[in-house]
Amino acid sequence: MPHESVYSHRAKLGLITPPTNTVNEAEWARMVPEGVTVHSHRMPLHHGEGVLEMIAANVGLLRQADVDVVAYACTAGSMVTPAHALPDAAGQATGAQVVTTAAAIVDALNHVCAARISVATPYHDALNAYEVDFLADHGVEVLAIAGLGLGANGPADYPRIARTPLARIEALAMQVIRPGAEALLLTCTDFPTLPLIPMLEDRLGIPVLSSNTATFWASLRRAGIDDPVPQAGRLLA
Repeated sequence: MPHESVYSHRAKLGLITPPTNTVNEAEWARMVPEGVTVHSHRMPLHHGEGVLEMIAANVGLLRQADVDVVAYACTAGSMVTPAHALPDAAGQATGAQVVTTAAAIVDALNHVCAARISVATPYHDALNAYEVDFLADHGVEVLAIAGLGLGANGPADYPRIARTPLARIEALAMQVIRPGAEALLLTCTDFPTLPLIPMLEDRLGIPVLSSNTATFWASLRRAGIDDPVPQAGRLLA
């Protein structure tokens, strides 16, 4: 067994979340296979210079729990080009296997063969534009993107993301769908989307990915777990 543990005998996943984030832990808990456990830690939101050092420090803390892989589960905070530069550097600095949400999204879109997509977010226009550029840098064309404008007023907006009603997210998702879209992407790890994914896939006939399903998928695969996860979409089927 990888771990001599009653609950974690197959794998331990480490999860670094932004401080106000409450959704990704809840959604990961609904997806986790038997014999796998999730161990989380919070890190202040940080972008640009110094983010690698902060991630490495927090990876070091989680490694004390003997985790097999650590995910930095922040979409906007991990959107760097090339996408794997940040997780690779954090892994080299710590000796751990490190996943980031942005790199996981790129890998997940490649896995489902989606190069032309629609995107729904809770973000404001400036961050949406940054996401479009990030995806374009990795060969993904965004046919349409729309957000809820959260974050335009600064950090005071962030806790509102987790409180977004599912019906509002569903309506936003349907708003951005365009002919020719090969997948629908729902971004932000604090955006509650998991219950919508099977329904949207049935309605649209294309894969529906979220920041959380992509990060969880990448983390499981790095830990050597390839169990199908029910009710989490085609990516994890």
